[in-house]
Amino acid sequence: MKSIQELQLLIQEELKTIYFPANPKNLYDPIKYVMGIGGKRIRPVLTLMAHQIFNSDIEKSVKAAVAIEIFHNFTLLHDDIMDEAPLRRGVKTVHEKWDKNSAILSGDTMLVQSYNLLMSVEDIYLREVLNTFNKAAIEVCEGQQWDMDYENREVVSIKEYLKMIEYKTSVLLAASLKIGAINGGATKEESNHLYEFGKNMGIAFQLKDDLLDTFGDPGNFGKQLGGDIISNKKTYLYLKALELSDEYQKERLIYYFSNTIERDQKIEAVKKIFSNLEIPAQTTKLMEQYHKRALSHLDSINSDAKKPLYTFSELLLKRIS
Repeated sequence: MKSIQELQLLIQEELKTIYFPANPKNLYDPIKYVMGIGGKRIRPVLTLMAHQIFNSDIEKSVKAAVAIEIFHNFTLLHDDIMDEAPLRRGVKTVHEKWDKNSAILSGDTMLVQSYNLLMSVEDIYLREVLNTFNKAAIEVCEGQQWDMDYENREVVSIKEYLKMIEYKTSVLLAASLKIGAINGGATKEESNHLYEFGKNMGIAFQLKDDLLDTFGDPGNFGKQLGGDIISNKKTYLYLKALELSDEYQKERLIYYFSNTIERDQKIEAVKKIFSNLEIPAQTTKLMEQYHKRALSHLDSINSDAKKPLYTFSELLLKRIS
């Protein structure tokens, strides 16, 4: 049974073997760039961790795991264009280093490449794997659309927000686990438990990400701190603050999220309101609830080989970047 670190190394080595043609340079160089700037490779590692619960021969799922990582980076590439983000993992985003059109086309190529790699799974599991992947891919797009829609809506409920992050972030984590389980020979019940584990962990992951975006260490986070505030994103922090605020605080929050204000001033003013309302503690509390729910599904699988997933879940709660 391989550890998280061993699986990360395996994914890194496999990524080095992926062939990218030399030309057209402005199509393939952005792909090489975005795949080479690092990342924790969480999703492909989850795929392999799920596979090894049911089958020790994880080589059968390595290419599928890499497919999911390429797809994930494709979504980030396009998200950065839509968010007009200048940085990703501490370096220039693809559309900043090249241009938007090159970034869009490179992303499209990455999507096709993902499907090519997914075709490596065993024939008896291929249809179920593709169905799982396709469902997640569509839901990721739906989640991204909701995310953009909510920026222009005055009223968004916490329930709507949690559904949005389930689709935008969680379902791909969940699908990563389910695909590894399916290709490893899991039963339907077992693969569904792993899906639910991933879905709930994914929501906890995004809540932590929202928290770090505002209250994280800029040296560790790798993205522009306060980006959600600058973009007027109605994250859980903002929506919970509206729910708990008095009339004056609510008025100031709505003002800051509705007007063009100097960047640092806006971030500090909103952070102050969040802190006064103990929003970081509220966010952490909800994150821990989803974490507990996730573990209840993992507990339902009878195997000692699931131990790395418990380790992963603990690392997620403690992450600082």
